[in-house]
Amino acid sequence: MSADQPEPDAPGNEGEDANAQLFGTWSVDDIEFRDPSTERYITVTPIAHTMGRHADKQFKKSEISIVERLINRLMQTDENTGKKQMATQITRDAFEQIHNQTDENPIQILVRAVENSAPREETVRLKYGGISVPKAVDVSPQRRVDQALKFLGEGVLNDSFKTEADASEALARQLIGAANNDVGAYAVNQKEEKERVAAAAR
Repeated sequence: MSADQPEPDAPGNEGEDANAQLFGTWSVDDIEFRDPSTERYITVTPIAHTMGRHADKQFKKSEISIVERLINRLMQTDENTGKKQMATQITRDAFEQIHNQTDENPIQILVRAVENSAPREETVRLKYGGISVPKAVDVSPQRRVDQALKFLGEGVLNDSFKTEADASEALARQLIGAANNDVGAYAVNQKEEKERVAAAAR
């Protein structure tokens, strides 16, 4: 490698600069975080496709943009496995619809939706002499973000699979509902259910 060529992992090689925007439209600056516990695990960058750079590194998923993690979650169904371009286009269209409906930065809506959909408690099963007993435990911040993305992805699938609803419309509806902490949104409903079960198991 010549002296004129930068190192592959040198800062700035990912195309990220002060003026970069997600999908060439949305600014990643001035994003507000309301939940201090999950803030370090919700990464906001203008890069929507890292090409699996962190796939073989444990816990490195938290360094990937939250938008790309949402796109990856949308692919995790039998019908959409590996269709990243399609999932990216769905997300891009959904962001346009979110901006048209709320007049807000859709990245901010996504961050708020993840924060509102992240369960704080869940249950584990402990065995005492052959008897399985549920026990409430706190959820780690990284798992909270993972669970929120899982709920959002499931909500989009339930809303759009074998229905007339477009996937981008379903995604926009789920994100706006979760951002508003609407219990009618699938992700918020699942979070409330997990916390309700955990509260009963204390």
